Amino acid sequence: MRSTFKQLYYINRSKVKADGTTAIWCRISIDGKQAVLSTGIYCNPDDWNSKKGEVKDVRTNGRLSQYRQHIEDTYGTILKEQGVVSAELLKNTIVAESSLPTTLLQTGKQELERLKKRSVEIQSRSTYRQSIILQDCIRLYIESVYDMQDIPLEEITEGFGNDYKTFLLKDLGCSTDKMNKCLCWLNRLLYLAVDREIIRANPIEDVEYEKKNPPKLKHISRNELKRLMATPFEDSNMELARRMFIFSSFCGLAYVDIHRLYPHHIGEAADGRKYIRKKRGKTNVEAFVPLHPVAERILSLYNTTDDTNPVFPLPIRDILWHEVHSIGNALEFEENLSHHQARHTFGTLLISAGISIESIAKMMGHTNITSSQIYAKITDDKISKDMDKLMERRKKISAGEKINSENSKHQITPL
Repeated sequence: MRSTFKQLYYINRSKVKADGTTAIWCRISIDGKQAVLSTGIYCNPDDWNSKKGEVKDVRTNGRLSQYRQHIEDTYGTILKEQGVVSAELLKNTIVAESSLPTTLLQTGKQELERLKKRSVEIQSRSTYRQSIILQDCIRLYIESVYDMQDIPLEEITEGFGNDYKTFLLKDLGCSTDKMNKCLCWLNRLLYLAVDREIIRANPIEDVEYEKKNPPKLKHISRNELKRLMATPFEDSNMELARRMFIFSSFCGLAYVDIHRLYPHHIGEAADGRKYIRKKRGKTNVEAFVPLHPVAERILSLYNTTDDTNPVFPLPIRDILWHEVHSIGNALEFEENLSHHQARHTFGTLLISAGISIESIAKMMGHTNITSSQIYAKITDDKISKDMDKLMERRKKISAGEKINSENSKHQITPL
């Protein structure tokens, strides 16, 4: 009967991991018979309340409540389908549902599924999309070097990590930055296995990352921006992408911020000048941007009154990326065009116009001015290159004047 079913949650204070946490266990009792299983949830022993079967951390308690409810639901399902349920049967059903992968690629596949669901919740696929690429690098490494379809987690050694770095740099020709990201993804999967107690420790935790290269922020030139503004497209999707690139070039908003831009984010100052005040999706730092007339004109073409809908009818990031890339090809830009280059273009235009670093940081929603100072370096580099060109041109002129002078010395004076 229902009254014989009970759940008891407890911890074993004598078994604490290196990080100071211990596993939360569940004892199921049905008709006097018991079965014990790990919830896969951990807590600090000092935070555990044995009387309530709870912890101080709200997030952990939420997970624990979901686990309790899952056992309740599973119990009800088995009872409905089979008419009878035992503690062992309930345990085996729960364990089968939550079986954990014991190989590297399967662990990565499971993590990708989690990131895929998460990308829908936060309406951003960038992390999920990049993780697919990093996962594929591990697959190529295992297939090429080990001639295997997958590798058990317990067989991974420190040498596996060092050889992976070599494979990425030499065989795949990865940059230092991408190699570090690949190594970070591998560490992520191995630490997941440690948390799940599949392996005792991360075998590659001592494998060092390479020194990170300074960030290279790509932007388009003022002339390229003018070409883009002067070239409308008949295709509606490409025209929307063109307008969004121009809009971002004059307000500095990233894709996720434009995608989540609603009419209530747009205000009007006493002088009638419109502005955008909005927290950035990436940093949750508020950006305040007085709108350039070009950005205002684009804004006037879309929804600025109905706050139940976003301002711009943007497609998902991947589709917009494809359209922006096509625009770059159509205009024959030297480098591949991406929407985020518009944000960097905005920062570069501001610093070139003599706007202070503090104002740029506020408009772009940076957490500190260090991020904004990168644009100053871009301008400094451009000035240095322009000066080098000027000096080179001056040398050629001087060389030409010297040759003309020498020639005049050797000319025969007519009789």
